[in-house]
Amino acid sequence: MSVDSVPSVSPDANFVSNTFPKYKLGPDNVIIEPKESPARPSLKEIVAKETAQLLEQHQRLSVRDLAKKFERGLSTVAKLSEEAKWREVASLDRNVLLKKLMDVLESLKGRVAGRNRDDAEEAISMVEGLAVQLTQREGELLQEKAEVKKLAAFLKQASEDAQKVVEEERAHARAEIESAKSAVQRVEEAFREKEEISGSMEQQDLEELMGEVQEARRIKMLHQPSKVMDMESELQALRSQIAEKSLLIIKLQKELAVNKRLVENKSHLYDLEGLECLGSCLCILPRVDAASDLSNCSIQWYRIQPEANKKELISGATKLVYAPEPFDVGRFLQVEIISNDERITLITSGPIEPAAGLGNYVEVLVRKPETEFNVVILQINGHDHRSHSIHVFHVGRMRIELQKGKKTKAKESYSSAMQLCGVRGGGNAAAQALFWQAKKGLSFILAFESDRERNAAIMLARRYAFDCNIMLSGPDDRAPVGS
Repeated sequence: MSVDSVPSVSPDANFVSNTFPKYKLGPDNVIIEPKESPARPSLKEIVAKETAQLLEQHQRLSVRDLAKKFERGLSTVAKLSEEAKWREVASLDRNVLLKKLMDVLESLKGRVAGRNRDDAEEAISMVEGLAVQLTQREGELLQEKAEVKKLAAFLKQASEDAQKVVEEERAHARAEIESAKSAVQRVEEAFREKEEISGSMEQQDLEELMGEVQEARRIKMLHQPSKVMDMESELQALRSQIAEKSLLIIKLQKELAVNKRLVENKSHLYDLEGLECLGSCLCILPRVDAASDLSNCSIQWYRIQPEANKKELISGATKLVYAPEPFDVGRFLQVEIISNDERITLITSGPIEPAAGLGNYVEVLVRKPETEFNVVILQINGHDHRSHSIHVFHVGRMRIELQKGKKTKAKESYSSAMQLCGVRGGGNAAAQALFWQAKKGLSFILAFESDRERNAAIMLARRYAFDCNIMLSGPDDRAPVGS
């Protein structure tokens, strides 16, 4: 092959760069530029970062965080080892490529002359420089690999030490839990003793008062006016003392019940929030962060009669919020929360109290032949009602009527098919809304201007229905007349 047949190197070629260009040959010898990979920190920087984090771990108080950081350090070391392996493979590939390149350039140098020969010699010198740099880089890589092995051994030992510390902390936590349980038992015993002492003192005071009353009656029967007058004044003073002591006893009993409930519910995750009276809303709230999400729990509200201790299911009351209605007055409210096959029970501290002045307000309304209330329709047959215009809810002695101006939405007499109760669930406005089923297939949810008007409408309608021998209540709350 002649020298003239070898293509000459272009005079525009630039060999100033210290690195060999990176590209790939595709089909038909088309040059494909590789995608630039994001800049990655060197192995020394990663080792220095992990060492700084390891020094910081010794100053942390959380043993669990320390263990997690050690585990992350071990995974990082594994990644670095894997990366070192790949770099070693890549280094071998580069050595092979440089050797082939040197052979090609030496062959080219022997076939060209003149300026092209000088360019080939310069390219050979550049390749030799790259080979020297690659050799230096391989030495650094071996040194970094040794450092990584040392760090891995150190992290493994530190992880074992952290595991020991975690086990010690767990044992300490178990001991503290046992101590707390014993403290709770001591508190329960103290409350029980206090309750027994209070009951015995109350019985003793009642016996002494009964003896004094009998003595006063005996003196009065002996017709001794002066002594009778003295005894009457003493009896009046004793009555006032009895009233004061009765109030004090009731207050102490309530405090004992609340304290006992707090002790019994010490492990509970939830609590009831809200006033335990008519016109308010009771809401279930989590007490600790570890409590399960209430949206994933099953909820059911119940009524409990204090005398018979009978539990009645409130149909449809399956929400986080429940607004007591007049039928709940004088009864306890209980809610059951089922989460992950665990049943948690919450109960009010006392029976639901009536709203102040509501009874007198209803007695005033009873004197009228018909009472009108301004309402807004929220739902019809379970579907939301878009229009929020004002309607008039007529509660009469024989029927209930819902009107808007001269147009009648519903008009039904009291019957066994009619249902009326408070809304069982919803938000904070549940205390102002009621459910009314005029007849089968036609039901409304109405919002009143205040909780007082809502409760008055329920009480008034039930009173008129009772006069017609109809027990007006909510779904599944039917009871015989006069019960």
